[in-house]
Amino acid sequence: MKIKYSILTILFLQSLSVFVKAQATTNIRLKSATDDHEFVLSKEKGKFVALHFLLKTECPYCIRHTQEYFSKAKTLKNVVQVFIKPDTELEIRAWSGKLTTEDLKNFPIYRDPDAQLAKQLNIPDGYKFHNQIVHFPATVLIGPDGKEVYRYVGKNNSDRLSFNQLEQKVNEISRK
Repeated sequence: MKIKYSILTILFLQSLSVFVKAQATTNIRLKSATDDHEFVLSKEKGKFVALHFLLKTECPYCIRHTQEYFSKAKTLKNVVQVFIKPDTELEIRAWSGKLTTEDLKNFPIYRDPDAQLAKQLNIPDGYKFHNQIVHFPATVLIGPDGKEVYRYVGKNNSDRLSFNQLEQKVNEISRK
């Protein structure tokens, strides 16, 4: 009898963890550090959403990564590009000063205070960058139904999912 209850308890906890993860993904809300925009995942149903987790502090690779996406994003009309940094609002504003006003108007930089969303989505941390321990750079692709369909976690600050790789992955998933 104890074995039956233990198995039932394990199954219940596993299903609860899947439910909590699904809820966590659908309830994503982020405030922009560069303007008054707010990103709400539930408002983007029917589209793919690419969550780009950028590194903390000064990161020249993050600037190049965002600029590549900014220049090509219009070619992937069914994908909302969301750029996320764990820095303070002031640090993000200083960092984003290297981006054009037009780019920031089209692609605000969102703030993930204390990397809460990165932790919630299990983006691994432990990466040493500028004498800090940070989460690895990553892109999480959310499908039109609001569920995660793909993730890419870089091994270092220059290891990022290129725009062409994202485009290929979206096209591949769309054909299924």
